[in-house]
Amino acid sequence: MSDHKTSSLARLRNYFLTGFIITAPLVITVYLIWTFVQWVDSWVIPYIPAVYNPETYLPFDIPGVGLVIAIVTITLIGFLTANIIGRSVVNYGETLLGRMPLVRSIYNGLKQIFETVFSGDGASFQKVGLIEYPRPGLWALVFVATEARGEVKARLADSEVEAYAVFLPTTPNPTSGFLLFVPRPDIVLLEMGVEDAAKLIISAGLVTPKYQETLATLAAEAQQADKVAPARRKRKPVKSE
Repeated sequence: MSDHKTSSLARLRNYFLTGFIITAPLVITVYLIWTFVQWVDSWVIPYIPAVYNPETYLPFDIPGVGLVIAIVTITLIGFLTANIIGRSVVNYGETLLGRMPLVRSIYNGLKQIFETVFSGDGASFQKVGLIEYPRPGLWALVFVATEARGEVKARLADSEVEAYAVFLPTTPNPTSGFLLFVPRPDIVLLEMGVEDAAKLIISAGLVTPKYQETLATLAAEAQQADKVAPARRKRKPVKSE
């Protein structure tokens, strides 16, 4: 009787953990999306004239109106700045900002960051690697950004090996970290993608991306078999007397 009760409790615990694993990510995702929508609405809706606000004519609130209007407005601004007149206006505004000492530094820095992250020329993080940090024998996960450029590259010109700029994120918040310039031979490149590496960092190593080691072994064996097969075909069969 006692064993049966223990088994039932263990089964109920497993059911609860299974349901928790399924529902928790879904609830957290919905919560984050809902929070973001409400945050955008709280910023945009106060600037919408009552005549154009659908909530003026309805007895209930419509979540996401501010988000839709923000997306449409940003897209319209991008369309207008794509022509000659729009670019002229933007250049004139940037010239005014360039004359403001403090605002100039903030604007130029943010503009360069956004252009780098959202550009389609592959300038964002593309590779993941390991480096020995903070001392030999301890390995840290890094995002490989690009080769050393500008004055850093010129100052390191006397070095025998080329240096790469890498970003060393912190756990569990990968948005903060350190910028390091590491010699290329000291970086161990990994096959995992940037998203998988971010999951590994956020989870503090609990969520490990799948490594296709078995698949790689089978592929190597298949290639070796293809190399051996032609050699076997060239051999003439021995005639039996």
